[in-house]
Amino acid sequence: MAVSARDPRAPMPATPVGHGRHARGRSPQRESGGAGRWFRETAIIVVSALVLSALVRAFLVQAFYVPSASMEDTLQISDRIVASKITTTMSGVSRGEVVVFKDPGGWLPESPPPPDGLRGALRTGLTFVGMLPSDSGHDLVKRAIGIGGDRIACCDTDGHIMLNGVPLVEDYIVGPTDQVRFDVVVPDDGVFVMGDNRGDSRDSRFHLDTDSGAIPAGSVVGRVALIVWPFNRFGGVPIPEIYGNAAISGGVEP
Repeated sequence: MAVSARDPRAPMPATPVGHGRHARGRSPQRESGGAGRWFRETAIIVVSALVLSALVRAFLVQAFYVPSASMEDTLQISDRIVASKITTTMSGVSRGEVVVFKDPGGWLPESPPPPDGLRGALRTGLTFVGMLPSDSGHDLVKRAIGIGGDRIACCDTDGHIMLNGVPLVEDYIVGPTDQVRFDVVVPDDGVFVMGDNRGDSRDSRFHLDTDSGAIPAGSVVGRVALIVWPFNRFGGVPIPEIYGNAAISGGVEP
């Protein structure tokens, strides 16, 4: 015959002292509210995103604002562009690239001081993490015409720049290119730069008294890879085909 494990009429056993949820006078633990958890998780995500953005800006790419007409028609005033730092770090500067570089000294007039107060601090912070394009007034954008060891001269009988004896037929430039006559060899670790709007660009041609007009390769921030704004101009900034001529780099033209 089956025997019941406990007589239902018997009193319930007492809970041992010191055990259970309310033992020793402790009150129930209150769980964290959903709102508090949401704010913590959101803060972690935002901080992580800002740190990642700052790292991307420091080592990979950086956005810039184009303030002048010196690179028309390749770049227009108010274009937002992205410069690839990793490309320059890995392979240096190549002929024909459009590059952003720091003012090597004396190329730009004194820029007005940045806005102060909360507005200035906010703008500086957003630019630092890459959420706003840089327009500090200390950066320039030009095309790299020649690199260390190249001989550059202006001009042949047709008004073309001569690069290592090869005339550059530049269908992307605005206006004539012979405002300044010169014949120079680019110093090692130097880059000779010119604007595509040749009549409105104070470039290497106007600084020939210092390093034959070349900027230090180390001042190059990166190669302009994309135009990202306005949307109707979105696209890459390729190297013109003329710079692929093997004779420019000392090879044999196929």
